[in-house]
Amino acid sequence: MARTAALATVLVTTLLAGCWSTDRPVAESASMGSVAAAPPINLAGRWTLSSTGSGSCTMTFGAQPEASEGTIAPAGGCPFNFFTSRKWSYTTTGLTIRDHNALALVQLVPAGSDRFEGKTSAGQDVVLSR
Repeated sequence: MARTAALATVLVTTLLAGCWSTDRPVAESASMGSVAAAPPINLAGRWTLSSTGSGSCTMTFGAQPEASEGTIAPAGGCPFNFFTSRKWSYTTTGLTIRDHNALALVQLVPAGSDRFEGKTSAGQDVVLSR
């Protein structure tokens, strides 16, 4: 019994040894259809997220100047499930707001100097503005 357990341990250890390799290729953003980019404006600060007929809320975006990603602290009363917003990222395809599980809530595109527009996956129009 002890010999079988020792053999099993050696086998599992050998199989798992490849999991710690550092020479694996890194997945690039370009393969996912977008590349990280600096947004056209500094996104840090207070924004208003709104949707016609569904209300609005204030969101505070955290970021360093020219950052391509950061945090979000939503205030109460956000429409739909935007109260779960926690992260944002900016790529060549626009601004993505993600929830606490890293799921995309909306993809927005620039629509002026301090405004982004887009639709949720369910088709609701959303505007993010200063």
